[in-house]
Order: sequence, then C-alpha cells, then structure tokens
Amino acid sequence: MNGVVQALPKRVKVCEMGPRDGLQNEARSVDAATKIRYIDLLSETGLPVIETTSFVSPKAIPQLADAYEVYTGIAKRTGVVYPVLVPNAKGFARAREAGVRAIAVFTAASESFTKRNINMSIDESIAVFAPIVREARAEGMWVRGYVSTCFGCPYEGPVAPSKVAQVSARLAELGCQEISIGDTIGVGTPNQVLDVVTALARALPLERLAMHFHDTRGTALANVTAALQLGLATFDSSSGGLGGCPYAPGASGNLATEDLLYLLHGMGIETGVDLHRVREASRFISAALEKTPTSKVYLAPERWHKTG
Repeated sequence: MNGVVQALPKRVKVCEMGPRDGLQNEARSVDAATKIRYIDLLSETGLPVIETTSFVSPKAIPQLADAYEVYTGIAKRTGVVYPVLVPNAKGFARAREAGVRAIAVFTAASESFTKRNINMSIDESIAVFAPIVREARAEGMWVRGYVSTCFGCPYEGPVAPSKVAQVSARLAELGCQEISIGDTIGVGTPNQVLDVVTALARALPLERLAMHFHDTRGTALANVTAALQLGLATFDSSSGGLGGCPYAPGASGNLATEDLLYLLHGMGIETGVDLHRVREASRFISAALEKTPTSKVYLAPERWHKTG
C-alpha cells in the first residue's frame, strides 16, 4: 500500500453495535422487551449487520443476561446479519441453542488488556476460540473476529501496528471471515490509521477488515475519513453514540451511527441505510435509558440531514 490514497469506495457497509457494545456499557439496564423493540427498529433502517447481544456470563455483564430471550424474540429481517458475541465454548453452546447463525469472537493486540479483560493471554484466547470458529464455520455460520486496543492500550500505552497485523492474521487463519480493528479507548489519530492499515494490508485483504473507532477524544470521523482514503469500506458504529469507553468515565465512546451516516452520505458514498429511521431507533432507546444521545447529527436540525 505504501500509504497511497485510494479512490473512495462507492458503498460502505455499516455494522450496528448499539444493542451489544452500546448497552453493555450503559449503567442503566433495560428489559428484554425494550431491547427487542430497539433491534426491530434498527432492522427497519437498512442496516446490513446488527450485533444483537452477547452470550456471556450474567455475572460478567448483567446488562446482557437476557441474551437468549432477546435473540429469539427479535424479528429476523431477510438480508440482515445478526451476530452475537461468544466468549467461550459455553457461550457458543447457548448461542446455538438460540438458533444463532452468526457469531463474533474477540482478543486484543496487547497482552495486558487481554489478561485484564478475559484473564487469558493472546495465545490462550486464540486457542480457546479455534475450535469454536472451526465448528461454527462447519455449520455454515458467519464468523467475525474483534481485535481490541489496536491504537493504544490503557495499561501498555502505544501498540505496534505489526502486532495488530499479527493478531488479525491469526484470527483470519482460524476462519474469521471479517476482522474488526478496534480503537478501544479512543486514542487513535489519522496518522495512526495510516500506520495500522498499512501493516494490516501486508497480512490481509482490505475487504476482510472493518474499522471500529471510538470517539472518546473526538477523532472518530477523522479516522473514518483516513480509512476511507486507504480503501476501507466497513465500519462499526452505535446508534446515538450509545455506550462509552469504560476507561474514560463521562466521555463519549462509540462512534454514533448517525454521525457516520451523515459523513458518508455527504461524501456521496452509498450505505443503503435510512438516517431518519436510525434517529427514531436512537430516540426510542435513549428514552428507555433516560439519557440524551451523544450523536452530533441526532442533536442537529433534521431538515439538513442526508438520509441516504
């Protein structure tokens, strides 16, 4: 790649993280019926991927203790992928019982974060997920892999792009069809995006990569723009900016889907997603959480919005 600016993609895939990554970081919990309605509203927007929940231990994340009820209760729209996060074999077994057809597994690019997050080394996490991914692929499931702390670690500081590429390649070798590259604590800047994507491009086709930026320090959209110029065409976001960075209390974390859509549509890039309907979903879940969305576009006058 050598840092050469590519032609902007004509179409981008937007992956909605609100029901899982968003809600798990909210201090206030909502009931299963509210989550089901929220996901059903998102399903009507044209979003192609909606991460629904996580089959994790209720003790670890009580906000997602109702994973089975939520997944089995949502209306599955044709053409929409509804992945769930599975932390281990037990979670995978529960997901299968619920009829899940797409899963996500996760590790990190820094040893300290992996140890603190899931009490395993990177090697141990890969070993745990290897048979899960193999079995899921054998059953025809779509499998996504997450790599956290790709732009910085709260315990180790800067993370080498070569390490990000190495871990991502290992997930791809397991059988993960798409790898999401996460700026977990929202420290990334466009020059780092160039460095990380350049390293990744030596190991994997860009078509297999997604970028997961957090907006903790206000750089998410700048990072999206840099990634677009490098040929990336899949991005994660959370409606209304739901959720936040657990390492920066009080700071916004997840990139808001509305803000991402406004940028993409304003650049003439197709998404197939209706911005107005995403706002409606954000309005619904924000009322349930009794909080104001952090999305700049949500808070701006709607008459100026490019809905797609």
